[in-house]
Amino acid sequence: MGDWWQRNIMEPGKLPLLLALAAFVLTFVVTRVVTRLIRAGKGPFGNVRAGGVHIHHVVPGVVLTVVGGFGAVAGGRHGFGSALAAVVFGIGAGLVLDEFALILHLDDVYWTEAGRKSVEVVVVTAALVGLMLAGFTPFGVDGMSEDELRDRANVTATVAGNFLFSLLALAKGKARLAVFGVIVPVVALVGAVRLARPGSPWARRFYGRRPRARAKSRLRAYRHDRRWSGPRRAVQDWIGGHPDPPPARR
Repeated sequence: MGDWWQRNIMEPGKLPLLLALAAFVLTFVVTRVVTRLIRAGKGPFGNVRAGGVHIHHVVPGVVLTVVGGFGAVAGGRHGFGSALAAVVFGIGAGLVLDEFALILHLDDVYWTEAGRKSVEVVVVTAALVGLMLAGFTPFGVDGMSEDELRDRANVTATVAGNFLFSLLALAKGKARLAVFGVIVPVVALVGAVRLARPGSPWARRFYGRRPRARAKSRLRAYRHDRRWSGPRRAVQDWIGGHPDPPPARR
């Protein structure tokens, strides 16, 4: 365990990434706690307003992300400056992605059903950065030997093949598998070989004249969603809080 930690986490250049991830996760947790307290009307916290305008925390998040990003570029990969820039960047990224749904919809959907997307993006981002800290690199180059890395043809073929797997998984409507497959290629391979989800670009292109494949795709998607939608929503509610119920129709 100690050798793995020294080799992967404490490797030169990895400490800023670790600090950024820790700041990112901690900022998200603190922000969600504060916003839930504000929503419940508890504690000394309240919404920030300037001139009658509600200042969302994505605004200081963008500022901190820009400052931390440029600071990291200017400060290099070592020393106190690079560590400080990584922490500032992580804090900013946590504030920004906590309101990812607001940016996506250009509307204050924080406590609505659409606001769940922010929680999902934060969890996926933290997981991907954690995998990179654990030693994985995009498109599976980390699995190659030193001799293979010296051969540009092998590196190019490996990256191109794993990129194709991720692209196929995305075309089949499996966005999560495609994203994680960028870091762990076998995940994208699973998404690439399995049946496409109904409504995906792959299903529209190749299942149009195959009624059996189309019906099987719908049945598999229905079973998958019925099995996992409940637990996924429960985890999202536990992390980010329950969304407001939709307004009753008149």
